[in-house]
Amino acid sequence: MQLQTRATKDLGGSALRQIRAFLVRSFDGDLGAEDWEHTLGGTHVLAYRSGVLLGHASVVTRTLWIGTRSYATGYVEGVAVAATRRRRGLGTALMGEVARLIEDGYDLGALASTDLALPFYGAAGWIPWRGPTSVVRPDGSAVRTPEDDGSVFVLPCGHVLDASAPISCDWRRGDVW
Repeated sequence: MQLQTRATKDLGGSALRQIRAFLVRSFDGDLGAEDWEHTLGGTHVLAYRSGVLLGHASVVTRTLWIGTRSYATGYVEGVAVAATRRRRGLGTALMGEVARLIEDGYDLGALASTDLALPFYGAAGWIPWRGPTSVVRPDGSAVRTPEDDGSVFVLPCGHVLDASAPISCDWRRGDVW
């Protein structure tokens, strides 16, 4: 297996179409236009074997607030492994490279997990966030996102964090977390 790290801007149209089709298959067709947009604009970690895409994760830049302090955050999107390759260490390899990218370039990392993947991210060293979640609108007002409570994980990158504190993300279209 070969891992490649590529910025969105360095991927051609063919590669982007291949990644999108892979994610659509991996998420059983549940990848909307906004979900796809959320994976773009940062760095992609791609896993190939014999030229076949078997895994993907991307890290995009966002701002998160814990309490009143803001953090430049490497936010993880589009984590997927081909169904035939799951539970063989490929996801762990992808997330290891993701963690390296985040630790080298951001204050901290964050992601929102599906219920199914909660144990995976915890085992990979990500801290489950127990505090209340919210989103900061463009006008600066914060709105609670209780539907996201319990799904957020943080990679602290050496920061000592209170995982029961309120956490907020910057606004975006679609799923904010």
